[in-house]
Amino acid sequence: MDFTFTDEQELLRDAVAGFLGARYELAKSRGAAKSDAGWQSSMWRGFAQELGILGATLPERVDGMGGGPVELMIITEELGRALVVEPYVDTVVVGAGLLNRTGGERADSILRQIVSGAARTAFAALEPSSGQTLHDVSTTARRDGDAWVLDGVKTVVTSAPLATHLLISARTAGDRRDRDGISLFLTEFDAADLPAGVEVHSYRTIDDRVGSDITFTGFRLPADALLGAEGAAWDAIDATADEAIAAIASEAVGCMRKVLADTVEYAKQRQQFGQPIGSFQVLQHRMVDMFIELEQAIAAVYLAVYSLGAAAPDRARAVSAAKVTIGRAARFIGQNAVQLHGAMGMTEELAIGHYFKRLTAIEYEFGSSDQHLARYAALTRP
Repeated sequence: MDFTFTDEQELLRDAVAGFLGARYELAKSRGAAKSDAGWQSSMWRGFAQELGILGATLPERVDGMGGGPVELMIITEELGRALVVEPYVDTVVVGAGLLNRTGGERADSILRQIVSGAARTAFAALEPSSGQTLHDVSTTARRDGDAWVLDGVKTVVTSAPLATHLLISARTAGDRRDRDGISLFLTEFDAADLPAGVEVHSYRTIDDRVGSDITFTGFRLPADALLGAEGAAWDAIDATADEAIAAIASEAVGCMRKVLADTVEYAKQRQQFGQPIGSFQVLQHRMVDMFIELEQAIAAVYLAVYSLGAAAPDRARAVSAAKVTIGRAARFIGQNAVQLHGAMGMTEELAIGHYFKRLTAIEYEFGSSDQHLARYAALTRP
């Protein structure tokens, strides 16, 4: 298989890397993440208007550029290298993925707003008792005349405080863990101006992002809030989740490249016993082990990305394999980078600590390594 990027893909990589290298300062982004805003809205406008990456992987019918999984991998790796906190994956991969797969005029309208930078989405899927199992849905949606009425609790809705639109999974039929009977709803959302029947508790996560726990109590939605066919949303959710896993795995590769490069540079400069610590063979071996873990992670991400268009079982196997490989590599590289930096590795002043927190979060996002190992085993069982 040829893994060489085309000229257009190389230009995309250079454009994203150049923009972030010149404009995205870590200290400034961490300050924005800790502020009431929680992000840099000017960067989001730049992503839309200057780089065009918000529409790079979306269909041309909604003013996108029609790019595919490789373009997504290129973009998310560079976002990871710069440790971007703006909600690219939540909006462009998860939100737009669900909207594109369910279709309809209203979905296309929101997709065009995503491309222009006007819309940002959050996916309310996880629940207090579901863990990371997306088909474990207790939130219910029932018809009441021309409206839908939602009741339930959603937890860790990442990027909800920044969202203009909320996508909600709710059960319209079946039992709690059934894949059939799950429906998808779309509503406008403003965490600062909530409608009747909605309560929100927002917070900042360990990796300097934002999230919310949302409670729906008799929350009424119009009939056209339903996306796609009633009770048939699982296939769209499953495919979108796999694409999102591939995206954050690629983001993790960008993070790990930066962490390893910073560690090697530090080892060249830090003096001990009158010489750089990088000259000590035992530390050289440690950094070689980090490099090997990174290369294995890159190979797994490539397999996952190139499998996104495959049949569902093949796609799921490749994605779960990548998630497990990334989880192991992220832990090994992150922990060793912190150790090689000494106590400074966990301070706010150094980038290493911030990257380590993000890598730790990625290890558990969209399912832990244990969950994906079990999924892979189930898919390969005769």
